[in-house]
Amino acid sequence: MSSPQDHDPAAPSTANELAPRLHSAVLHLLRQLAREDRASGQSPARLSALSVLVFGGPRAIGRLARDEGVSAPTMTRLVAALERDGLVSRTADRDDRRSQRIEATERGREILVAGRARRVATLEAMLAEVRPRDRARLDAAVRIIEERLLATR
Repeated sequence: MSSPQDHDPAAPSTANELAPRLHSAVLHLLRQLAREDRASGQSPARLSALSVLVFGGPRAIGRLARDEGVSAPTMTRLVAALERDGLVSRTADRDDRRSQRIEATERGREILVAGRARRVATLEAMLAEVRPRDRARLDAAVRIIEERLLATR
């Protein structure tokens, strides 16, 4: 029977060993990037809803609520606040005049694009300090994550 001290660091981790480490690393990375989001002056919930609208396109409040995993009343309040601040607008749905579609305004898009640029710049600075060989390993890991995430959609 082998002990943890006998583990070869070059040997691949099992899924049970890798999952908690990946989880922890991702959480730490997201916390660091969240510092960049605070520079936008928007709450995480507002930025998340705006992101869905900017990158996913206009949608009804009900669908936006489902996409964000919140109740329709919660999303209605969030959208009202975003609208008051000029970050989203409402338009009548072409197919159902009783329904409204929520769309990010140009100002909302600018906030999202600027925030993304800050996060990407932070990541670029972090990656610039990584050896090329390790960047290649990260690239391979990112490809695997992208493939697995796309496979689960």
